[in-house]
Amino acid sequence: MTATTLDASTALVLVDLQKGIVGLPLVHPAGEIVERAAFLAAAFRERGLPVVLVRVTGGAPGRNEGAASQGQPPADWAELVPELDRQDSDIVVTKQTWGAFYGTDLDMQLRRRGVTQVVVAGIATSIGVESTARSAYEHGYHVTIATDAVTDLAPETHANSVANIFPRLGETDTADAIVKLLG
Repeated sequence: MTATTLDASTALVLVDLQKGIVGLPLVHPAGEIVERAAFLAAAFRERGLPVVLVRVTGGAPGRNEGAASQGQPPADWAELVPELDRQDSDIVVTKQTWGAFYGTDLDMQLRRRGVTQVVVAGIATSIGVESTARSAYEHGYHVTIATDAVTDLAPETHANSVANIFPRLGETDTADAIVKLLG
């Protein structure tokens, strides 16, 4: 196993830590995931590194009638959880698909800041987090997943992403270890 390293210009990307999603039945307690994500965000901000807060407000166009049949979400469904302590310096990305890159200006925002690596965390491991990590990899970013700051709707999909997918996309480590690497 390769030791995790961080580039000097690394951004934190927190995926879908919003009221409607943290309220879903998850494998790990949402409060623990949000707490670790907030810990990461505070550490990145202290060092002047970019923090990206991603939220989803709709579904992708096309044949996805199954997803649309869920009905109208509550009005505050897409609000970021307050524990993230959103700052004016944060980059906020609103997406309509699983991944944070497609159909958004995330890549442009990161490149403008000279970012070469992303640390990804959030919910759901096999959906928004994995899609964002895959796209970051495809865009040429070094990718690190904070594996104790992600959770999913099902234990088997979470385990598959952590054990089989994330190591192929980049590095994996804990939130504590990543903060220590920030120095």
